[in-house]
Amino acid sequence: MKTVIKTGKSIEEAIEFALLELGVKQDQVEVEVLEEPGKRSIFGLFAGKPAKVSVKYQDDPTEMASTFLEKVCGAMGVVAKFEKSQTPSGFMINITGPDLGILIGRRGDTLDALQYLINLAVQRHFSERTRIIIDVEGYRLRREETLVRLAKRLSDRVIKTGYKVVLEPMNPQERRIIHTALQDDSRVSTFSEGEEPFRKVVISLKGKL
Repeated sequence: MKTVIKTGKSIEEAIEFALLELGVKQDQVEVEVLEEPGKRSIFGLFAGKPAKVSVKYQDDPTEMASTFLEKVCGAMGVVAKFEKSQTPSGFMINITGPDLGILIGRRGDTLDALQYLINLAVQRHFSERTRIIIDVEGYRLRREETLVRLAKRLSDRVIKTGYKVVLEPMNPQERRIIHTALQDDSRVSTFSEGEEPFRKVVISLKGKL
């Protein structure tokens, strides 16, 4: 939250000075009138008391993240647009444009790193935890659907053969998708083993490790 206190001949002028300093529009701020302007003396010989206002502006985390992304994409020579929205789990920025594979990387490694850096950069400006999810052309949704299908297919194999299956190393978010996909299947159980960043999900028969 940024607060600017300004004075002016009128309340409108004081607000205008504050908006210029903040670089925002009036519909983005909260205005509190601290002092009403005083009247000029008779014959206008003495100036009246100036108006004083307090103008508060709450930074928009998605705007800050978009600015960060624009600089990163510009440095990489990537032409992109940013679609901002809010979800129950946090703020979402979906990057769209041609040839964005470089932002995704192998199995989303680059995308995850970019999301981590942006959250670090933005969080410094907010007292409350703010989560920002970065996606590229809906990649995360497609990846989630792929992992759910993989979990179902491997659980069927475990049930058929009786042998546990150890998946490739995954980040915490992707491991959570596997666990959630199979949590209601009474025939199998899932758990994670190993140390980051090589932690893996294991699927086994219920009661058999």
